[in-house]
Amino acid sequence: MAHQFICTTTEPVIETKKGKIRGYIMDGIYTFHGIKYADAGRFQMPVEVEPWEGVKEALSYGAVCPMYDPETTKGEIMVPHRYWVKSEDCQFLNVWSPDVKKGAKKAVLVWLHGGGFSNGSSIEQVCYDGANLAMYHDVVVVTVNHRLNILGYLNLEDYSEKYKNSGNAGMADIEYALRWVHDNIENFGGDPENVTIFGQSGGGGKVTSLLQMPSADGLFHKAMVMSGVRPEGGTIMTPPKNCDAHPLVDAMLAELGIAPEKIEEIETVSYSALAAAYLKVKGDVEAAGGYVGCSPIPNDYFVGYPEEVGFREHAQEIPMVVGSVFGEMAFQPGVAKKHEKTREEQIAIVRETFGDATEDIVAKFEAAYPGQNLIDILSLDCFTRTPTVSYVKKKASYGKAPVYNYLFNYEFPYQDGKRPWHCSDLPFFFNNTDKVLICNKPGVSDALEQKMSTLLTNFAKYGDPNHSGLPKWEPSTEETVNTMILDEKCEVRVNFDTEVIQAIKPLIPNPFQRKRTQDEIALH
Repeated sequence: MAHQFICTTTEPVIETKKGKIRGYIMDGIYTFHGIKYADAGRFQMPVEVEPWEGVKEALSYGAVCPMYDPETTKGEIMVPHRYWVKSEDCQFLNVWSPDVKKGAKKAVLVWLHGGGFSNGSSIEQVCYDGANLAMYHDVVVVTVNHRLNILGYLNLEDYSEKYKNSGNAGMADIEYALRWVHDNIENFGGDPENVTIFGQSGGGGKVTSLLQMPSADGLFHKAMVMSGVRPEGGTIMTPPKNCDAHPLVDAMLAELGIAPEKIEEIETVSYSALAAAYLKVKGDVEAAGGYVGCSPIPNDYFVGYPEEVGFREHAQEIPMVVGSVFGEMAFQPGVAKKHEKTREEQIAIVRETFGDATEDIVAKFEAAYPGQNLIDILSLDCFTRTPTVSYVKKKASYGKAPVYNYLFNYEFPYQDGKRPWHCSDLPFFFNNTDKVLICNKPGVSDALEQKMSTLLTNFAKYGDPNHSGLPKWEPSTEETVNTMILDEKCEVRVNFDTEVIQAIKPLIPNPFQRKRTQDEIALH
């Protein structure tokens, strides 16, 4: 296949509200990397960028937020990553568009990356590239960097008015990115009145947070949450009940040799020293039940998650798709020659974990997942699926907008047949299985990728994920959760897995209540 690249002195150049930018065209897709959408001082609210003369280059990805988890080469076959230059000056976004004519009015998809509220970036995973969605589905794709961890979510407002709402600075960055989209995307061929936000894991948590932010009303019109409803026992995306930051911040300041009355000196400390001080004192504060930052804090800006306070009236009116994957935290190696084992051998392996409860669990699993290998019981997610279903029911209870539920359950051609883990669905939704080797099965993966990417883009275009490649999929109600099973054969199942999850959950440890391994950190 012959490819075509275009980047001249005059093409493609786009006028934004602050000045002109130049990107490039690859195979007909207009591409712009590293567009600055806001500026901000450390721990301060974002502000608009200053206008400029001439034409700025948008040919390189912008810097990503510094992080304190170490980069590693582990897990790349399962979730291929890209690492990039880091800077606190990280408010950049990227755009892919099939048509930049004003008035093209393409549906706009804005991607919010995972990694909790502490890690990740808009380009961290190879599959985050938006070109294929733009090319094959005629949509505009935007991906966003913003402040993370203590840079984006550390409550310092008691120390100075200068740092008001600093505990939500990362969310304020995202709001500014959405404001940039609203003000500029028409010149990139997008429709500012048809914007869908979507995110996975921590990115899903950002989506649910935006729904609860009055200042973001009108900046998006549909929302998709992918493995992003807060898991049972998880702390990464849990709003603090105690937002008194003094024990944490006073301890950090003591480590840094800064007096509280000279709090502004914290702006001059290197990120590495700041992060080291935070990590040194965090454990003791957390053990005492204190505030440790790194997630949004409820206040007038962010009213709190709907699980605790209900959906805001405007949020009730936003159509949603909400789902998860079969295995979520099932990163452990699979069972050798799984499909060569007899039913009795499969049950014997399951019995090692579930003992006398095995027969009951097997019966309930077979009712929920007919024909599936029984060894898969060992990787079934119980701690994300349950709150996801509860979230769907709560959203549906208002009756003001449709909410659709899915479960990704594709078996990967890896480790003798591995059911999906956290992040493994993303290449399919992004139409990027060509970039992630582990996804590919001849005659199978391409078809599933088409179904899933069309599900996403139809929802973005019309507020309805249905299309001819899927069976009829009704929105869920407060009583009836209609789950689209995304697998080699896609089908809708109704309230299908509650019994097996209730049987398994008391017998297994909650993976969100233990320290993550380095392999798990590498994968996400």
